[in-house]
Amino acid sequence: MSTAVLTSRPMAKSVADSALSAATTLWFTAVVIGQGLFLYYIVRFYYPSTLTGNFQAWRTNDNLIMGYVAGDAVGNLAFGAHVVMAGIVTFGGALQLIPQIRARAPAVHRWIGRLFLTTAIGASLAGLWMTWARGAYVALPGSVATSLDGVLILIFAGLAWRTALARDFAAHRRWAMRTFMVANAVWFLRVGFVVAALVCLATGLPEPGMKSAFFITWNFGCYLAPLAMLELYFLAQKPGAALGRLALAGGIVAATAVMSVGAVGAWFVFFNPVLSKL
Repeated sequence: MSTAVLTSRPMAKSVADSALSAATTLWFTAVVIGQGLFLYYIVRFYYPSTLTGNFQAWRTNDNLIMGYVAGDAVGNLAFGAHVVMAGIVTFGGALQLIPQIRARAPAVHRWIGRLFLTTAIGASLAGLWMTWARGAYVALPGSVATSLDGVLILIFAGLAWRTALARDFAAHRRWAMRTFMVANAVWFLRVGFVVAALVCLATGLPEPGMKSAFFITWNFGCYLAPLAMLELYFLAQKPGAALGRLALAGGIVAATAVMSVGAVGAWFVFFNPVLSKL
């Protein structure tokens, strides 16, 4: 075997590693910016009304399946707690994925992690209660999709906590990243819905409604698709998968481009019209 062949393999591995690292950094940057807009919306619109008990203000948001209901004190409190915890999950989850915090401030990483996992569990339990006890859903398939996501959050968060206590940090990192994906399903749902609406607008197809086949399917896809991409990322970490890492890097870049369009569109479609009324 020639020296050129022997030296080309490490070079190919280096290029593949660099490409995948750059692609994941690009994806994470886009997610942080997109979720930053989402967090701003949650804090600006929901926090003042929720923390002051002005639940009637939720009526100005036409995107809610079931927000304020007159006479339903328990349900209103559950929804208010859910959206407050959603802000913590959005902010805390992104912070947990920053490697510099893990390396330079491990104590901060641990406390943010505890807050993120506790809040994710609480938000999931509140969401499951609102779905089945309060009836906050449009169609039964959508409620099943939301409930499956809630169950996955509970399982993944529990395993992330358990592996952290066992000091199995490699496994903890994987379960924490899985928790991040499923815990942010609401954001992925809106981003994907906007992309579908733009495609329909460009092609002249009817815009998908909340009872459309796309919306019902994407209720599952909004967390299963990111989760599948993450599992492919884990597989690509195995030795000897240089070609797979290059292919995955290309897929992540393409997904990031689509996601970025949806994130910007979500700001104008869902968030900005509400903020402009404040």
